[in-house]
Amino acid sequence: MALYDTIGRGYQRFRHEDPRIAGLILRELEGAWRIVNVGAGAGSYEPRDRALVAVEPSRVMIQQRRSPAPVVRASASELPFPARSFDASLAVLTIHHWPELGRGLRELRRVTRGRVVILTHDPAAGRFWLCDYFPEILDGNRWSLPSMDALCEHLGALRVIDVPVPHDCLDGFLGAYWRRPHEYLRPEVRSAISLFSELPNAESGLAALQADLESGAWEHRHRDLLEREHLDLGYRLVVA
Repeated sequence: MALYDTIGRGYQRFRHEDPRIAGLILRELEGAWRIVNVGAGAGSYEPRDRALVAVEPSRVMIQQRRSPAPVVRASASELPFPARSFDASLAVLTIHHWPELGRGLRELRRVTRGRVVILTHDPAAGRFWLCDYFPEILDGNRWSLPSMDALCEHLGALRVIDVPVPHDCLDGFLGAYWRRPHEYLRPEVRSAISLFSELPNAESGLAALQADLESGAWEHRHRDLLEREHLDLGYRLVVA
């Protein structure tokens, strides 16, 4: 069973395409007509004006798709397309779930005659305040997220573009609520963040966060964030 058949049931409510992040992705896909989106999920960030094919292993995610693009149920490790079938390939916040990362990246390169565009997180980035409450997140990210050097080994020379997260980000991924900490207390919000499903015991962290929010300790500690419009949390657009 694909991971998201279990954890992906609430994604349609909270994981919406953010237009500012979409703009960065579309800029890197400029000039590419035929595109494959691997680990496509519900279809966020898929250009609507191109010949795009989505690849997604989870039936639950396929059922939630908003995009009109055709979808193939398959794994990144074995893409069912001939070599050089696409002008560009896209993978958005997905490669940390691939069971065979190296093989999946080589498949992206194999089926693409042009650019490979990946939105991911750099595990070398600075610490996010949420890790003060859930330190396992940091350990999990280091374990599952490839470094920029590792991506370079599989994909060749890279351009790495910073993707700052807006304070009102519409896409509810892990770092989206950096200025809205109360959102992390909502079970339905956490259910749309895959990493929370992997935490063995989140109750203590949630209790500590709730206590700091109620006492004002969180606001006192992070008052500098409350005036920020964007924050660099380590999200990166990698273009090969």
